[in-house]
Amino acid sequence: MRGNNVLGIIFSNVHDDKIRELTEKRTMGSVPFGGRYRLIDFPLSNMVNSGINKVGVITKKNYQSLMDHLGSGKAWDLSRKREGLVMLPPFGNESTVPNSRIESLYSIKNFLHNSHEEYVLLTDCDVVCNIDYADVVYKHTKNQADITVVYRFGKLPKKICDPTVYTLDPDGRVQDMLINPNTDSECNYGLSMMLINRHILMKIVDDCVSRNLYSFKRDFLQRNVLNLRIYGYEFQGLTQTICSMNSYFNANMSLMLPTVRKELFNPIRPIYTKVRDDMPARYGLGSSAANSLIADGCVIEGTVKNSVLFRGVHVGKGTKIENCVIMQDSVIGSDCHMKYVVMDKDVIIKNERSLLGFKSYPVFISKGSVV
Repeated sequence: MRGNNVLGIIFSNVHDDKIRELTEKRTMGSVPFGGRYRLIDFPLSNMVNSGINKVGVITKKNYQSLMDHLGSGKAWDLSRKREGLVMLPPFGNESTVPNSRIESLYSIKNFLHNSHEEYVLLTDCDVVCNIDYADVVYKHTKNQADITVVYRFGKLPKKICDPTVYTLDPDGRVQDMLINPNTDSECNYGLSMMLINRHILMKIVDDCVSRNLYSFKRDFLQRNVLNLRIYGYEFQGLTQTICSMNSYFNANMSLMLPTVRKELFNPIRPIYTKVRDDMPARYGLGSSAANSLIADGCVIEGTVKNSVLFRGVHVGKGTKIENCVIMQDSVIGSDCHMKYVVMDKDVIIKNERSLLGFKSYPVFISKGSVV
């Protein structure tokens, strides 16, 4: 199946309420990750690597930083006269369900109607992974499925938002679907990715809106488990579900492991992002850095250990940073001590400051703060 027969739809705002500290002034999709990326880079790059050349990004609010990051889509080879990257800003009435996918899909029904692709790939921005969607499309057509949901077998991530658990028969067809079950055992839990026939998608969305049903998981999926041919696709690769500040911190810290970086940043299916031309990182006399990801444009005059530093970060003399995530263009003064800290963009830390958190509860400093 040709990848260009698939239309990609990315929901950028759906899980904004899970990490309010980071999404107060930005969408979930534009949350920085891994030194130089944004969360939307992963689903967008996965689509491009799978041959999908038309992608719509649904936004609802606080999407200025997202638009600045995506631009025309040139970094993902989606800047084209036809197809390419399409921003889909909010339009329509408010529903009783916050960030309703059904409401969002209904508001872009003209975009869906005017598209010519046979299939639609729906995904959120809360799962960091490197997946080949071409294989999902192949399994979908092989099973003659109406809907194919992507799932993973294992224990539910902590604080995941309304998890879905699937029961499948030996052929992979979904027989039952539970929402937010009370279970601690291993199960088939959904990854907020699904492939569906475009005409079926529009038909179900219209039906849900006409009945005032706006819960995507209950009214769109669960209500149609027995009516449609819904199959599951098990993804066995690395996944990081961002559903809390602690999970965000741990996902960044996991990048210290070579095995994680090797699987997530596969050179065969690279993760693309907006290019910022800057000088290489500079290290002053007496400085040291160990087991850290340090982006270009950084100036290191102190000690950095087990940390992720985004572009343009300045670390002063005598400062010790350990197990921290420091975002873009932040400045840390001299003789500071920081441990288990998540620092947003453009933060200024004055000289001789100490900020100490815990692995289970990192300290967060909001964007533009002066401490």
